[in-house]
Amino acid sequence: MTDRPAESRAAAPRNGRWLALSVLCLGVLMIVLDTTVVNVALPSIKADLGFTESTLAWVVNGYMLTFGGFLLLGGRLGDLFGHRRLFLIGLALFTLASLACGLSGSRGVLVAARAVQGLGGAVVSAVALSLIMDLFTEPADRAKAMGVYGFVAAGGGSVGVLMGGLLTGALSWHWIFLVNLPIGIAVFALSLALLPAGGRNEAARHLDVAGAVTVTAALMLAVYAIVNGNEVGWTSARTLGLLGSAVVLLAVFLVIETRVASPLMPLGLFRLRSVAVANVIGTLWAAAMFAWFFLSALYMQQVLGYGPMEVGLAFLPANLIMAAFSLGLSAKLVMRFGIRLPIAVGLLLLAAGLALFAWAPVDGRFTLHVLPGMLLLGLGAGMALNPVLLAAMSEVAPTESGLASGMVNTAFMMGGGLGLAILASLAASRTAGLLAEGAAQPVALVGGYQAAFLAGACFAALAALLGATLLRPPPAAAEPSGEAESVTS
Repeated sequence: MTDRPAESRAAAPRNGRWLALSVLCLGVLMIVLDTTVVNVALPSIKADLGFTESTLAWVVNGYMLTFGGFLLLGGRLGDLFGHRRLFLIGLALFTLASLACGLSGSRGVLVAARAVQGLGGAVVSAVALSLIMDLFTEPADRAKAMGVYGFVAAGGGSVGVLMGGLLTGALSWHWIFLVNLPIGIAVFALSLALLPAGGRNEAARHLDVAGAVTVTAALMLAVYAIVNGNEVGWTSARTLGLLGSAVVLLAVFLVIETRVASPLMPLGLFRLRSVAVANVIGTLWAAAMFAWFFLSALYMQQVLGYGPMEVGLAFLPANLIMAAFSLGLSAKLVMRFGIRLPIAVGLLLLAAGLALFAWAPVDGRFTLHVLPGMLLLGLGAGMALNPVLLAAMSEVAPTESGLASGMVNTAFMMGGGLGLAILASLAASRTAGLLAEGAAQPVALVGGYQAAFLAGACFAALAALLGATLLRPPPAAAEPSGEAESVTS
């Protein structure tokens, strides 16, 4: 990562830093909300706009893929043109795209607007982290600020699911996007007043636009091929051609990263075992988690007959547990046990929660077939999230910690997009097979969801195995005081 502009640090008003942090967190909260708020509204969107079971995944994937593809580039653009300026541009883009989503009356417009939302969200998220680093230069204050940021990022999931249920049930699915308008306008106005203007960093003038475009295009093609594989055939020329093109573009991306002056993803960092393992864990974990959000909402609405508000409340226990861990429980576990054990145990709990969902029947009851899995998933995700982020940064130099954090966040988003496409396609394929055999619609739907949940549990279990066997404790873990220092640095 490049050094922060000196004038940005000087411009940060010490007595207004916490107000500025509140504004940044409010902007990030709006971005996080849109990762989960849409899940509850998916059946309503499907019925209103005529999506199929498999293409419905694009309402989520359109957002996640552009978000993940441009997360690192957003940080680079902030270094070059000024962090506040890019934060405001990304915020405006996200807010306008939210308006387009809310007013959309066709599938194509909604998916396209969601992709633009992801682009704006990537810029806001990447630059928000940089602005926090600019505002809080002392290690203790920076640790507190990052803790607040982490709480908002984790707690936003519960707020998003609940808000999605309330708005969809009381009004319509359009309002899950339109609610961003007053929030975006308020954050924009407060940012002008509270955030330091900063300056440009000419050292970051080399932008890896080609890298961002090629990797995003590769993943979009791959997901498109996977989502449509059931309909056009897995061995058809179209599917194989799209997958082949995705592989070629990914190879081009790797070549670009070895040759550009300022690569989007410096491949040399993957020589560090902790970075490589943390990114693989993040990819597998997100593949399981995003599919769980997507498919469990469909199971509760299309099979159990829950309304949107009931689905939002059903997700609340898991998300509240995740938020509680981000407030301090996770840091205490890391200081007591190190990084490896919380990751392994947390991911095993997550796998167990998904396995419970894989046994949920057609006539499932909330207390027996939904709540136990929700609780395990909340415990597992809350326990493992911060240790995975710490593992990604445990061996890198302080000047590269932001880049390492951005890389693992990108792995989460890309893994979520690809995993959701694969598991949603698996569920649709299994459902179609059962319908062809004469099964009733609810039985066929449950069969598809169960197959996808079981595959997601395997992803999480594999991530737990990798964490337990390949992660090494950081050097500071030998001393309790040093370990605490590593958690707060």
